[in-house]
Amino acid sequence: MKVYFRQLMFVILLFVITGVSSAANYFLSVQPVLPSDQIQHNYKPLAKYLSEKTGHTISIKSYRNFLTYWARMQKARDMHFILDAAHFTDYRVQHKNYRVLAKFPDTVTFTVVTGEANFIFEMEELISKRIATMASPGMGAVRLNSMFPNPVRLPFCIEASDSVDAVNRVLEGSVDAAIIPSPLVGNYENLNSVVSTDPVPHMAFSASPEVPDEVVLAVKHALLDAIKTPAGKKMLEQMNIEYFEDADAELYAGYAVLLEGIFGY
Repeated sequence: MKVYFRQLMFVILLFVITGVSSAANYFLSVQPVLPSDQIQHNYKPLAKYLSEKTGHTISIKSYRNFLTYWARMQKARDMHFILDAAHFTDYRVQHKNYRVLAKFPDTVTFTVVTGEANFIFEMEELISKRIATMASPGMGAVRLNSMFPNPVRLPFCIEASDSVDAVNRVLEGSVDAAIIPSPLVGNYENLNSVVSTDPVPHMAFSASPEVPDEVVLAVKHALLDAIKTPAGKKMLEQMNIEYFEDADAELYAGYAVLLEGIFGY
C-alpha cells in the first residue's frame, strides 16, 4: 500500500513539473461591432489557433451591445484577453492594468454613410435627421457625438444593435444615415460615403493582469509569429487579415479621453 501511494505521489508530482496539469480555460472578448453569432464565427479560427499554440483552451466571448460590453468591462470578470478599439484599450491600461500585446495592422476609421438616393455632402445636413449608430461608448457613437459639438443642433441617434443592423436601417429607409467601420463600406454597392473620421490605431489584443505572465507571453508570440507558420497563415487567411503587429500601451495612450462624460468612466 505504501509503495502504491509513493508511486501515485510521484505521478502527480511529475504532472505538475511537466506542466500537464497547468492547462487552463481563458476567454477572448471581442467588441460587439458585428452580430454576436458573426463575432463567434469570424474569430473562431483565432481562438482555435491560440488554443493549439499555447496548450490552453481559449474561447470567444461576444456581447449583445456596447452597453453590456461596457458594464462587463467595469467588473473585468472573465475578460482574460480582449480584442477591441483604441479608446477601450487605453482605458483598461489606465484603470484595469491590462497589457497590450499586439494589434491588427494599420489604422481604422469610421464612415458616415447614406443610401444611394440620399446624397449628403455636409454633416450639417444631418441635423435633426435620423442616424443609426451602435450604442455609446462604442467608437462610432463617440466619434459621431464629436461631429455635433452644438448641443442644440443635433441629429436623432437611433440605436443599432451592430454595424450590419445600422446599414440595413439605411437600406430600408428607416434612418437617413449611419456611422459604421470604414472597412465595411466596401461590402455594399448602394451606399454613399459622407465623411470619415480621423484614423486611430487598429484593434488591439490586450491581456488581463489575472493571466499568468507565461501565458501572456505564449499568446503574444503566437500572434506575432502567425505570419511565419502554415497554421498561422491559415488562421490569418480565414480572418482576412495580413498579420498581427507588435504593439504597446504607449501607442494607445490618450485615446481613453474619448470616453469622458460616459457613465462609469
